[in-house]
Amino acid sequence: MSLTVTLGLLGVALAVMIFTGWRGALPPDPLKGPRLTPWRFLMIAAAAAALLLLIHLATLFGAERAPWIPGR
Repeated sequence: MSLTVTLGLLGVALAVMIFTGWRGALPPDPLKGPRLTPWRFLMIAAAAAALLLLIHLATLFGAERAPWIPGR
């Protein structure tokens, strides 16, 4: 993926994470019935996607992982 696509997806993931965090923090309304959307799970999934995109962004800027040494 290119830098612009990565930054765009990161922005979308952060926006989804903020929106779902806000929706999950609202108090329940018993008159409307139970909430059927798992807002907190969606927030955690968006945060995980943002973390993966941040790692990909670091590799685009030249970060490399440490070499694997067997038996260590």
